[in-house]
Formats: sequence, structure tokens, C-alpha cells
Amino acid sequence: MKAVTKAVIPAAGLGTRVLPATKAMPKGMLPIVDKPAIQYLVEEAVRSGITDILIILSRNQTIIEDHFDRSPELEAKLTAPGKEKMLEECLGISNLANIYFVRQHQTLGLGHAVSMARPFTGDDPFVVIYGDDVIIGEDPVCAQLIRAYEAFGRPVAGVCAVPWADVSRYCSLKTTPIRDNYFFVDDMIEKPKKGQEFSNYSILGRVLLTPEIYPLLAATKPGAGGEIQLTDAMAEYARTKGGMTAVAFTGKHYDMGNKLCVAQAQVELALQHPEIGEAFRAYLKEFCKTL
Repeated sequence: MKAVTKAVIPAAGLGTRVLPATKAMPKGMLPIVDKPAIQYLVEEAVRSGITDILIILSRNQTIIEDHFDRSPELEAKLTAPGKEKMLEECLGISNLANIYFVRQHQTLGLGHAVSMARPFTGDDPFVVIYGDDVIIGEDPVCAQLIRAYEAFGRPVAGVCAVPWADVSRYCSLKTTPIRDNYFFVDDMIEKPKKGQEFSNYSILGRVLLTPEIYPLLAATKPGAGGEIQLTDAMAEYARTKGGMTAVAFTGKHYDMGNKLCVAQAQVELALQHPEIGEAFRAYLKEFCKTL
């Protein structure tokens, strides 16, 4: 079994759910305290042992490339005394991993975006980190998926039990318990209508795939929303290739395409921030007295 050292981050979406903030700025660059959302995704991958990352972009998103590149002019300014920590942080961003970029010329869906990663992943297994989904926890979700892959030898989906009323917004997996937080999956459906649900376990932002997914993606027709859905290809894999594993992962999930979730991420991660956390907590306590 090959080690999992590659990750793919589809980040080409238009971010329409969080307009007008994303009118001229990709949603991956929405800041959570002092880091853009996409940096949290890259850092999770790195903490999980990933060394090579492909970020899939659309036009007008070169700001993401710039963020992970060196900035000689800024670095020169930060060589001044007292700015050593800021210089270290900026240099660290460009040294997180081997980061590559490819442009998705048409945003035809998540499945189409993932299919563009084939030259990058080759014959290796890889993690897909959905660009909308920041997940914070002590145990990186990518690492949880990699352990499941090593244990069972099947592609893996990171899932959570969502309220039944919300299943139609995500996908629904047909699950059979294995042990602990592991499940066997032999079918799934994207954005099911009422009565089509298998369970209230939905994929939230992380899957681990093998190269066998690519022929299935090539044969996948547009599905929900008129887009090529990755879920449809994974459903075909689960039905015909021996199933997948689902991991009910640990970690707090933030949907960066949801304005309320973006605000929650700001508040909750600010409380954890080593520089401002204590002062922000004191501010919140006082502010809450005015509500």
C-alpha cells in the first residue's frame, strides 16, 4: 500500500453564498482572524504528513498563488529589529509544502475539478480537501482518513451526522457500522430528495481517493445542480468496486460558504488565538452584558 503524501484542494468556486465579500476576492482568502481560510486547509494537510498539494483555481484567483509564494519586498521590510516573528511567519507560509496550481477553465462541478488532478496524483492515493470546509481539531481530519485507509485499504469519506432536515443540502451515505467511528459504505446519493436518504451521515469536506476514481469521473454525467458531482462517481465506486470506509471524524467544522459559519469561525478561533484570545474573551464578556 502506497503512503498518502498528496492532497488536492478544489478552490475554484465563485463564492456566491458569501457575496459581496467574494466579488473580487476568492472565498479561500476570507480571513479567519489573521490567516486566510485556505491556509488552514494547507496546514491541516501538512500536519497529516502530506508533502505535495495541488490547489485548483479559476481565473482572477492568482492572489492565492501569491499568498503561498515568497514576497521579497515584504521580507526585506520585516528584517528590521522587532519584526523577526512576522518574518518567520511569512517565510513559513511559502515553506509549508510543495504547492502546485492548476486552473479550472470552467467551473463544471467538484467532480470535474478533481478529474483535473490526475496528472498530479498519477497512481497514488490522495486526499481531497473541499475548499469551503475548514475543520479545526487536535487530530487533523486528513490524518484520521489516512489511518482508516491504512486499516481497511479502501477509499475513505469523512462524515458527520447532520440534522435530518439538512441532509438534502449535502449527501446521504448508506452505512453499516464496522467498529468505533468507522462505517462500511456501499452507496450514497448527492442532495437527496425527501425519501431518498440512506442515513443522516453526510460527507463534510474530506475524502481520500485512489486512482480508480478517474475513469468513473470521466463517465459521470452532470447531476445535481447541472454539475459533475464527485459524490456520483464515489457512489458508483462504492456500488461496484468493493465499497468505501466512512469515518465519523472529530473536529469543529466551519462552512466558509455560509455567512453565519464564517462569523462563528471568527469568534471561536479568536478566542483560541495565542495573542488576542484573552483580551477578546474579556471583550466578549463585557459585550454580552449589552445584549
